[in-house]
Amino acid sequence: MPQKMFFYDSKSVALRMAFWVMMACFLAPATAADSLRIVATTTVVADLVRHVAGDRVTVDCLMGPGIDPHSYKATPRDADRLARADLVVASGLHLEGKLGELLARLGDRMPVVGVADTLPRDRLLEIAPGLFDPHVWFDAALWSLCTSSVADALVALDADGADGYRMRAKNYAAELQSLDVHLREKIATIPLQKRVLVTAHDAFRYFGRAYGIEVIGVQGTSTTSEAGLNDMNRLVDRVVAQKIPVVFVETSVSDRNVTALREGARARGQNVALGSRLYSDSLGGPGSGAETLEEALRANADAIVQGLAGER
Repeated sequence: MPQKMFFYDSKSVALRMAFWVMMACFLAPATAADSLRIVATTTVVADLVRHVAGDRVTVDCLMGPGIDPHSYKATPRDADRLARADLVVASGLHLEGKLGELLARLGDRMPVVGVADTLPRDRLLEIAPGLFDPHVWFDAALWSLCTSSVADALVALDADGADGYRMRAKNYAAELQSLDVHLREKIATIPLQKRVLVTAHDAFRYFGRAYGIEVIGVQGTSTTSEAGLNDMNRLVDRVVAQKIPVVFVETSVSDRNVTALREGARARGQNVALGSRLYSDSLGGPGSGAETLEEALRANADAIVQGLAGER
């Protein structure tokens, strides 16, 4: 009987995961690790899975570097890759908006884990009743909690590798905790009055909460929403009034709205610099120096400090 993981369940996903893991251990024989194929939806999730899985399984990333998961539509080839997987690991909390239905259907016959769906609700940022900001990896300490849900899912499929999965999950969680400390110390070097981060879309709210910086997105939490004219005018007013020196584009988001913001400020007599591109919904490609989440968050912090603290 196929195993089922309930995807995007806002009330009891943690209990259901525990039940699924327990039943899998009793009812399903462990699959040989060298035959396991894990499909991760995004580069951030793939990085998480690789840290926990090590070289024991094959990890296939559905969306490559620079791809926006909010608007991504699966191709027939993608659907085939997902259907052939032994486990699908998604970010969850509706980050993969247009993939939601496909992932839910897959969850009727195979394990599909939304890692952010397993996080305590009191640690999430609510953007509408019952709807939460999905960009949880920007809080490194919060993201560290997702390591255990990945380990649980892998153990259910490969009991022989349990010790290794648990050990790597624990080690990676510790690395993320150390990264959390570094990011907090780095952002603290920006003078308090200058800690206003303006980005292409509202993906950095967890980063702002965790590391003490105000965050403003030109677009909403999802890139499928557009900034209205009134919203843009209010943002231009604020940038000019506070003399915000720099705004940031992102590697996976169009710079159209940020360009409009800078042009609006320039028309009112203020030149606003363009900071280095930040990694938001996707990590960097080979050779970018931001191929892992740790590298990407460190690069982001360096760029933000350089832009806002005047280290140019």
